Amino acid sequence: MAKNAAQSPLEKSSLAALDQKLAMAQRCAQEGVKAGAKAAVVASIATAIPTFASVRLLPWAKAHLNHTAQALIISTVAGAAYFIVADKTVLATARKNSFKQASNNIEG
Repeated sequence: MAKNAAQSPLEKSSLAALDQKLAMAQRCAQEGVKAGAKAAVVASIATAIPTFASVRLLPWAKAHLNHTAQALIISTVAGAAYFIVADKTVLATARKNSFKQASNNIEG
């Protein structure tokens, strides 16, 4: 009996809709990862240049910022940029897709 219920048209359509939602979620996540990685690279470069310059030019920074501190500054900014941009991208993509799906449901 459970086999017959799984083969019903209603069950097949709900599984297809679930697969479509899963594919859309994976696409949103993939876009977020790409955008986050790009932002992390840009943030790393934008942070590394002034950090290295300040260590060479400013006496206080030369005395207090060793290699570990410099790496920590750069990696913290890169990590924050990644997560912020990835989160915003996933939310924006999901919002865009939900509006698109809502307009398709209204028209259909």
